[in-house]
Amino acid sequence: MTGHGEHGPGYEERLQAFTGRELRALTPAQDPVNQPMIRHWAEAMGDTNPVYTDDAAARATGRDGVVAPASMIQAWTMPGYSATVAARPGAPSGFDELVALLDEGGYTSVVATDSEFTFLRELAPGDHVAVRETVESVSDRKRTGLGPGRFVTTLKTYTDQHGETVATQRWRTLRFSPAPGQALAPRPRPAVNRDNAFFFEGANRHRLLIQRCAGCSALRHPPGPCCPECRSLEWDTAEACGRGSVYSFVVNHHPRHPAFESPYLVAVVELAEGTRLITGLTGVAPEDVTIGMPVVLDWLDAGPEPTLPVFRPAPMEAP
Repeated sequence: MTGHGEHGPGYEERLQAFTGRELRALTPAQDPVNQPMIRHWAEAMGDTNPVYTDDAAARATGRDGVVAPASMIQAWTMPGYSATVAARPGAPSGFDELVALLDEGGYTSVVATDSEFTFLRELAPGDHVAVRETVESVSDRKRTGLGPGRFVTTLKTYTDQHGETVATQRWRTLRFSPAPGQALAPRPRPAVNRDNAFFFEGANRHRLLIQRCAGCSALRHPPGPCCPECRSLEWDTAEACGRGSVYSFVVNHHPRHPAFESPYLVAVVELAEGTRLITGLTGVAPEDVTIGMPVVLDWLDAGPEPTLPVFRPAPMEAP
């Protein structure tokens, strides 16, 4: 697309007509909220809060039994890989039509900018969630560092088996036309919000900051508003020393992105302070990475901001 389609007659009116339109009809989750999925999620996230897995512990807090982590809300309604990549039969969905219209205007690239959740009540095993998505707004044409584009905000409404709203999610993406003359595709930018802004601000100053609970001094990563240990909402930060070891890693070949060299070497690094960080490994071939390998902090200054932490093998100590 050249981008000239936006100047066609009635383009703006056709685009703004999507405001309030349903992109995804009310779609029930494939399965109700269940204990095995909650357990898998808690283990994967390293969340040891017993209210997610121990019925007696949950009742001791005044709950009726175990509850699901609030951040699992999307997981219940995700259709799965096969359903996602399968061709959709019949007429195009509202989402397909919106993407096609944005493509017509030259906005052929996309980057997520932010996601804002509101949780109205906790979910428990047996709840059956459904989700509906509508377009909340399509911005005017904006000039951005990635190129001219439009911010598209959609609203996902999650309801239970009784039709009561249990959560909402505002999801904002930038659909843009790559700036002319860009030699390389822009690197995807992380979603920065009020909880994690300190991390990226520190990274821009080459400081690896870890969120620390002001109540019990427990360190936590990724950042969040509430301490999983003592539930305090007060926190400060501690600066990591920059040493760690490879806890786990994967050599990722797909999907490929023109801004990165494939394959991608992605690791879970256990910091000396005890927290873990998902990060890139540099300065080492995939076949030379081993579990437990000592690594040290380095910085990826790709420009423009943000700078990101990466790790490289620690230098061999002299005997």
